[in-house]
Amino acid sequence: MLIVLVVLAGAAFDPLHPVPSPPFALVLVLQLLHCLTPWRSRWSLAAQTLLLPWAGPAAAGMVASSALLVLRGATRWCLFAVVVTAAALLAPATPFGVALAVLNAACQGLVLFGVTRLGDTRAAVHAARAELAARSVSAERVRAARDLEAVLGTTLSMIIDLAGRGDAARIAAVSRETAARARAVPETPGEPVPEPDLTPRLALPILVAVHAGYLVTSLIYLQGRPAPALLAAGILGLQLYHALPRPPGARPRHAVWTATTLLLLTAITLLYPGQAYPQLAGFAAAGFLVYGRAWWPLAGAVVASLSAVLAVRGYPPSENLYWTFNAVAIAAMLYGLAAQTALVFQAREAQRALAALAAADERRRISRDVHDLLGYGLSAITVKAELAVRLEPEAAGDQLAEIAAIARRSLAALRVIPAEPDPRLSLAAELDSACSILEAAGVEVTVRRESERDDALLAIVLREAVTNVLRHSDATRCLIEITPAGLRIVNDGASGVRGTGSGTANLTTRVAAAGGTLTAGGDDGEYRLAVLYPAVLGGDAHSVEPVARV
Repeated sequence: MLIVLVVLAGAAFDPLHPVPSPPFALVLVLQLLHCLTPWRSRWSLAAQTLLLPWAGPAAAGMVASSALLVLRGATRWCLFAVVVTAAALLAPATPFGVALAVLNAACQGLVLFGVTRLGDTRAAVHAARAELAARSVSAERVRAARDLEAVLGTTLSMIIDLAGRGDAARIAAVSRETAARARAVPETPGEPVPEPDLTPRLALPILVAVHAGYLVTSLIYLQGRPAPALLAAGILGLQLYHALPRPPGARPRHAVWTATTLLLLTAITLLYPGQAYPQLAGFAAAGFLVYGRAWWPLAGAVVASLSAVLAVRGYPPSENLYWTFNAVAIAAMLYGLAAQTALVFQAREAQRALAALAAADERRRISRDVHDLLGYGLSAITVKAELAVRLEPEAAGDQLAEIAAIARRSLAALRVIPAEPDPRLSLAAELDSACSILEAAGVEVTVRRESERDDALLAIVLREAVTNVLRHSDATRCLIEITPAGLRIVNDGASGVRGTGSGTANLTTRVAAAGGTLTAGGDDGEYRLAVLYPAVLGGDAHSVEPVARV
């Protein structure tokens, strides 16, 4: 909004007539509504158009921009041309007067239209951030579902089939291989989702049109004088080069040399023998404004030098004031267009970064769920398959039936993981499953249940703890305690611990997100994992000392 106000002030304020006429003031008020609010009515545009003959050619730029903002299609460009032509009819009847009126109306209209539409585009990009992030998460879920189905779905179906055929050895080999492959599936980033094309394409055509218009008008004013014409072309060309739309942080190549050349050419136009050419100083000032705040003192120096040189060369104060403000207005308009373009680029980069973060968070969430929910199932299948290999065929039937049941549950969980953060789990069911799996692996299990709470988070923790006992220790005994304070699992065989993988870190993140704490560690040949759950965080720590101490 501030950029639009600065550009509008440069286009509308006349230092020689600081108090506008009532028709001009009404046109300005309506222009403020068109540029700063979503309220853009054909009736207000009609009122501006009718007021134009009384408001004068200085108001033509505002009416021209309103035509582009309010109307659509070819109609707006037709009315734009009519308004610019009307400005020529209202101007002094001299070639330069007509050219200047047409230039001001066209360029001011284009610049006001450009900065307003770029502001709208920036707002649209900002508003679309959440939508793009949601689409990125959705695309990540679809990709993960496809990859998980390809890697795990087929394998789990194969395990069910192998269990029906009684091939326990093949089941053990397949489950071990699949467990290693499953952990890598959600880690690979997918392709970014397509986003709407909101590139500020208007900026470049408007910049070229404005600079070309000023060049034509300068050539008319110079009446064929070659040296000043070359100076004008050089300054306008360098300013256009500096103002070209670029992504945030990108600087023009050879910036120091082009800035030095621009400063030198501007000095020549002001000190030119016989007559100064102050109308080009605004372009030089705009070039330094576009470079960034470190260069703004040079822009101020150009404007101050313009006023000082004109005073020394005997220009009347009113003419000096006019050219000084003219330079400020041109610099403000061109800088506003460049700055608004840069803000659109910044908004797009922020939008893309947010979408990438959302997709990465979803990828990590799916990875945690694969590890926590499917890793347990695959470990259980491996343990039971290895046990079935050692048993007689008749005795192995129960183990194979359990393998098939676990594979079916894992297959169901596989299809839920990409869609929702966590399937609903039962702590009681997980406790029964944990006892069965550990006993099948030759681990003596002791259960102490002091609470009947049925909590999905504790079920996930229990799954991971059992997976760690099976994978990362040589346990022969395991204690599972469920209390009002939370959960504690203690197993022996810690001297044979081979590492805990990423599961404990995943669980720590989950528990912390729920407001609890998870601790894990081993000593004296034992390994302990405990969860202190939110329900007791504000209570008496002494009442749950066994859990809090671990």
